[in-house]
Amino acid sequence: MQTNFLVIGSGIAGLNFALQAGKKGKVTIVTKKKLIDSNTNFAQGGIAAVLDQTDNFEKHVEDTLKAGSYHNNKKAVEFMIKNSADAIYRLIDLGVEFEKENGKLSLTKEGGHSHRRIAFVGDYTGKEIERILVKRVKEHPNITILEDAFALKLLIQKKILSKKTCIGAQIIRGSKIENILADQTILSTGGVGQLFLQTTNPNIATSDGIAMASQIGCSIKDIEFIQFHPTALNKNTFPKFLISETVRGEGAKLVNEKGERFMENIHPLKELAPRDVVAQAIYQQQKTGQVFLDIRHKSREYFKKRFPQIYEKLKKLKIDMSKDLIPVTPAAHYECGGVEVDLNGQTSVKNLFAFGEVSYTGVHGANRLASNSLLEALVFSNQVAKNLVPHQKIKQTKFDAPKILRKNTKETLLAEKLKKEIKNIMWEYAGIVRNLKRIKKEAIPKMEHILKELKKISGTNQKIAETLNMAITSLLILKAAYKRKKSLGCHFVEK
Repeated sequence: MQTNFLVIGSGIAGLNFALQAGKKGKVTIVTKKKLIDSNTNFAQGGIAAVLDQTDNFEKHVEDTLKAGSYHNNKKAVEFMIKNSADAIYRLIDLGVEFEKENGKLSLTKEGGHSHRRIAFVGDYTGKEIERILVKRVKEHPNITILEDAFALKLLIQKKILSKKTCIGAQIIRGSKIENILADQTILSTGGVGQLFLQTTNPNIATSDGIAMASQIGCSIKDIEFIQFHPTALNKNTFPKFLISETVRGEGAKLVNEKGERFMENIHPLKELAPRDVVAQAIYQQQKTGQVFLDIRHKSREYFKKRFPQIYEKLKKLKIDMSKDLIPVTPAAHYECGGVEVDLNGQTSVKNLFAFGEVSYTGVHGANRLASNSLLEALVFSNQVAKNLVPHQKIKQTKFDAPKILRKNTKETLLAEKLKKEIKNIMWEYAGIVRNLKRIKKEAIPKMEHILKELKKISGTNQKIAETLNMAITSLLILKAAYKRKKSLGCHFVEK
């Protein structure tokens, strides 16, 4: 199969790019489950942008830099925020109906923000954006969608005295291996949450893009900075159900088992401090007991209107937001680093682009500011689409194809066992608080052994390939964490 633009992944970044690229040529979207399955669907809060006359560009830039411990690429931050309002208006043009009051966009506030600047749709902003983008993509005559298609590896050509060029990807579809050749290949595969025992990410977030890119020599940067969301629901659910930051933005307080607020003595912004600060504070409190969100001063009617999804989920678990404390815990949420790209989304491999959570643009620094993730995905996928050139000549090449193994083989069962080990290792050694000596002496050797065992397997299928990707990325994270000797943002080193 041949196409102009091959998009791997179907979150907000991939779908937005596909709509832009469809104006220039044929687009093929490969998604390993259904088109609607993505991290975007799990984004409850909203999108940050300078949308109010009392707010300004400089404030949003400063909030982003401060949250990122000034480890950000300031040029990329300024570029993103300069284009933030246009990104919101583009979604409105596509059909996203953000909440309004008296004809103006309603704006809420989240942790680390000095101003109310979050545009939202109830508590299901990501789901609504995804729904609209999926609808528009399905309507587009130049876009082909391949669901239940797993990208196995990126295909490259290497000319003498020239750098590598990506010419597409090898995929598993059904029980067959297929090669898709493309003028440009785009990684929009999302994050790494499934590497951890506790995460808010869906089952698809197995770090496939970072692993594939690293295997062909792409530059990978800052992947030790894993953001742990402070307020996932502390119930036996997997993945963890997210209690949106906007709940704190609308007045919820964090309390310990004694009913005491503890953020007042930790940060001037209290419950709305940057996520790394809040997650670490909760971690410390949990050494002596549970932590809860308290928003009982609001009415049931308020919750049904403002947080309908969260209210209904908690109600099913016999928690009434208007009467009960909500048990919360930190969980792996967002990868701040990834495949290094420039402002046009170009990776270090020719004709390979990346954007969204899989990419490192530098905007997040050492810790992401709340609601900048969907914004980053939109702004950079808009930008990269402007610079694409279809109809390049691709030399026909033969590629080796591995044997496809059935799902119930001993090899698959081994991969499933090793996947659980990866999650436990990453949660213990690369979690909220890290011990560098233990990472070097215990975690890295354990992960190297797992990777060695996986590479012995002859043949593959989606489960085996996902586990291999998880091991590759986990080892990269552990090695990067060990190299960073001092605490910074969400990389917190135990003294």
